[in-house]
Formats: sequence, structure tokens, C-alpha cells
Amino acid sequence: MIEVKDLRKSFDGVEVLKGISTTFDTGKVNLVIGQSGSGKTVFLKCLLNVFEPSSGGILFDGRDIVQMSRDDKQALRAEIGTVFQGSALFDSMTVEENISFPLDMFTNLTYREKKRKVLEVIGRVNLQNANKKFPSEISGGMQKRVAIARAIVNNPKYLFCDEPNSGLDPYTSNVIDDLLLEITKEYNTTTIINTHDMNSVMTIGEKILYLRLGIKEWEGNKDILATAKNKNLLDFVYSSELFKQLREFMLENDQTSLTHNNNTEKKEK
Repeated sequence: MIEVKDLRKSFDGVEVLKGISTTFDTGKVNLVIGQSGSGKTVFLKCLLNVFEPSSGGILFDGRDIVQMSRDDKQALRAEIGTVFQGSALFDSMTVEENISFPLDMFTNLTYREKKRKVLEVIGRVNLQNANKKFPSEISGGMQKRVAIARAIVNNPKYLFCDEPNSGLDPYTSNVIDDLLLEITKEYNTTTIINTHDMNSVMTIGEKILYLRLGIKEWEGNKDILATAKNKNLLDFVYSSELFKQLREFMLENDQTSLTHNNNTEKKEK
């Protein structure tokens, strides 16, 4: 679990994050959404301690990263996996070597032990035939899966993803979403994803945090999203005609289900 308490961040006197408080549960996919300039990236970088918060607390299972010593932060870093926007793979390294990088950095495993763990996660993300290839020799979707494999090879307790579906076609985006959901459940991680992908919001959004102008405007999950009362949220999520029609369909179904249940109850009485 990650708890965020009254998080604030300013740059040159301009407050970007304005007192955000929320909780991200273990074993769930937590999505952070909002328009460009909403503060999502700054928020994620504060959680990762790339930026030092101006005030507030960020607790990783009760441990406040803001108050940690340098050594404690380094130890926590070994418990975190990160999938960067654009994958951020090393061009000169093979798939295997890229995935092994966190093990080289944070463990004292033998070569054979590292090899075994790398091959395990390669199998987990279905890249068995690509382990000796270089990033330039595989597709964008495969590169994302390599990035995910690298992020989970050290069995992290916390998994952060920055726009994991950026630049991918809809089918591949769904594959990545399914993979992240499965890994979250399988490894029981606290997964936090920054995303603009509304398909992700609708399908894997077990917890959704909506930021606007540095403020937490709404939080909930995909199941109650269609009935949310926040106009800014609805305008953002259902901005396309397709999603507007989807919301209308969901609301109609909810109303039909409610009417059916009421009629059933009357007949039983």
C-alpha cells in the first residue's frame, strides 16, 4: 500500500500539486488520469522521489520516503519496478541483458541465478524467441513487454508505469493492459499507472485518481465511472463519440437492471 498525505509540490513559487491525499492498495491496478498539465507526471515523479515534495508525506507500507535517509531510499528503490514511457531500453544490450540490469544493480545473485530469473520473466511476458535480439530488432509492443519484464524481474512490491500504451495500436494496448493486470494479481504488487488511454480506464481501472490543475477532483473505479457526478471528469473520459455512446449504453443497462429488480421484488411480495 502507498499512502499520499497532503502532497504539495511547487516550482519557482508556482504550486503544481495542491494538497493531494489518496491511498493506492496492494494487489490492485491504480490509474492516475487527467489532461496534460494536470500534474500527473509531477505526481508520479514525487512518488518515485525524482522530485522532492514541498510538503506532505508519501508512505510505502508505513515508511515515509520524504523522511528516509539516503541508504533507506536506496533500499526502497530495490523494491520498485518502473516501466518508463517509450520503454527506455538500452540499445546496445540484448533483451536478456536489458532485463538483467536491475539484478546487476540491486542483487548479489550469481550469473546462473540471474539467468534463471531473466528466463522466467521472459516466459511470463511471452518473449521466448526474442531473448537474444536487440531492441531495434523487435516491435514497439515487444519492447513494452521487455520493459515490463525488466520492471518485474526483481519481484518488486511496487510497480510504476508511465503511459505504458503510448504509441501502440489498440490490440497491442489491450495485450499490455491484460499483462499488467495479471502481473499485479500474480505478484500482489501495488501498481500505479499514469495513462491517457481511456480503454485502460474502462477495463483495468480498479482505482482511478483524476487530477485537474494539481487537485484531486475525483477518485473511484471503473464500475462507478459512468455514474460519476463530476462534469470535468465526464467531459475528459467521455470526450469521444464512441465513449459517449458507451456511457449511454451503460446507464441504460443500469436503469433496465434496476427496473427489473424492482418488478421482481414487487412480485415476490
